[in-house]
Amino acid sequence: MPRTSIKGQAIADHLAEFPIDDDTSINTDFPDEGILQVDEEKEEPTWKMYFDGAVNSVGSGVGAVLISPDGCHYLVAAKVDFSCTNNVAEYEACILGLQAVIDFKVKELEVFGDSMLTIFQTLGQWKMKDAKLVPYHEYLEELAKNFEKISFTYTPRAKNQFADALATLASMASISEGNIVEPLEIEVAKGPAHCSAIEASEAKPWRLAMHYFLSGEILYRRSFDSMLLWCIDEHKSRRPMEEKIMRLGYYWSTMETNCVKHVRHCHRCQVYADQIKAPPNELRPMTAPWPFSMWGMDMIGPTNPKSSNRHMFILVAIDYFTKWIEAITLASVTAKAIARFLIRDVIA
Repeated sequence: MPRTSIKGQAIADHLAEFPIDDDTSINTDFPDEGILQVDEEKEEPTWKMYFDGAVNSVGSGVGAVLISPDGCHYLVAAKVDFSCTNNVAEYEACILGLQAVIDFKVKELEVFGDSMLTIFQTLGQWKMKDAKLVPYHEYLEELAKNFEKISFTYTPRAKNQFADALATLASMASISEGNIVEPLEIEVAKGPAHCSAIEASEAKPWRLAMHYFLSGEILYRRSFDSMLLWCIDEHKSRRPMEEKIMRLGYYWSTMETNCVKHVRHCHRCQVYADQIKAPPNELRPMTAPWPFSMWGMDMIGPTNPKSSNRHMFILVAIDYFTKWIEAITLASVTAKAIARFLIRDVIA
């Protein structure tokens, strides 16, 4: 039976349906000799496939990501050169990925997709009503017969971002017929680019940069592009020092930390630093200058189902200044009931 709302009455019904014969308490202790340890069977990693389709104003594209047991990612994408719906694009993406996996001679596969219609129709939990999807569904079942073990699992869109980005890229790319885009190479950058590009030049000692730092002429500022080193001099104008120091090749690993520490204790740095003058929160005009001077009332309803006392309307009054709330339920909306509510719950 389908599960309804969870209420306390459900527990009482369960206890009444399965009564205990006597009043003896349940013994939860298990004898040691009755326990047999069984090691859990370790599941060997299998191939995984994530698929997704994208349809937008520019075009349509499908993408699939194949993940081998050793963690290698294989990307497959195609631009759909005919008009199709979102559901058709999802089926096209799943079929494209299965065809690529079959070429790898894979026998066990786990399929993940963020299309509930494609996944649940493949599992047989949803009926096939669209005539356009019937050939896709039949062909997908034929491809599934090439595997000894295959499973289809629905995954949220947040966990399918790689395939989604691949399908969107394929839909927006302009690819002429007969051309094949080379595979993408994605690397992980673990540090800023300038860390591995700094080289010493002109045989200048790196301690010269520390001299600039200790002399109080460097102000650390943060930007999206780089770290700016500004020279603050009363007799000279403010000028960027980044190009000069970096061109000479002066750099040390804790330069950023040292600059931050210096700025926090440098008076001139704090004087010339950018000051945030915006209010911390959005300012809103106050409509009432003192408590309980202005009220707002609203009627909510009719509600369905009715409450236990057969009431189906809710009358709410809110004070604009203190946000104080008064509310009652009504069986019917009448002037007498509203007047009684104002006198009893608001005025008195």
